[in-house]
Amino acid sequence: MILLSFDTEEFDVPREHGVDFSLKQGMEVSVEGTHRLLDVLKQNAVRATFFCTGNFAEHAPEVIRRIVNEGHEVACHGVDHWQPKDTDFALSKEIVERVSRQTVYGYRQPRMFPVVESEIKRAGYLYNSSLNPAFIPGRYIHLTEPRTPFMKDGVLQIPASVTPLIRFPLFWLALHNLPERLYHWMVRRTLRHDGHFVTYFHPWEFFELKEHPEFKMPFIIKNHSGRQMCQRLDRLVKMLKQDGHQFVGYTEFTQAFLAKA
Repeated sequence: MILLSFDTEEFDVPREHGVDFSLKQGMEVSVEGTHRLLDVLKQNAVRATFFCTGNFAEHAPEVIRRIVNEGHEVACHGVDHWQPKDTDFALSKEIVERVSRQTVYGYRQPRMFPVVESEIKRAGYLYNSSLNPAFIPGRYIHLTEPRTPFMKDGVLQIPASVTPLIRFPLFWLALHNLPERLYHWMVRRTLRHDGHFVTYFHPWEFFELKEHPEFKMPFIIKNHSGRQMCQRLDRLVKMLKQDGHQFVGYTEFTQAFLAKA
């Protein structure tokens, strides 16, 4: 079972590196990237879950309509990706539901920062996918957290997949920088161990970041970005489909998990 997702946010990474970058610029990058990755998903006839910020939804309603019309799930990713607030849980849900005209059941905090589960539940979410159970210097130290889905305060936690034992993260940066054969091998090994695979990417990864030195992007982020990343995503999806795996939305996975509990 494959839980493929995209953190559909306004591109703000240059701001982390001291670049004055406007919301308008960030939206232009992310909108182009979203259309590119949607083309890959459509060509392969697979579904994904799009965790959308309120900013993205309000500034690109036509993209949200395409996401919904092509059969994908929408979920929430805060309001302003650069400055997440404790009040974002409810406001994000209100915005994304209004724009998408869909009921939203899931949440992911920007940059996978911690959240208060009781607030997630109070806002009406069924699941939270804000945990990367790995050690990533400068970002996460979650080596003692569960690797696989678990309940916490009445909300299903859906961690991003990491390999068994050494907990190597299999998220977006891994596909950017590892040899594809190695990445595919680790994904298959994790699937055999866990029975499911949870991963996430961002629309701006599918933009030609290498053509914009003014963004001051680190090599590990812009490596294999743009069309090369479209090709890598396409080959990953094809490999998983060839192996007979089913792509499901996070809500569908959550409902199946709760039904068994």
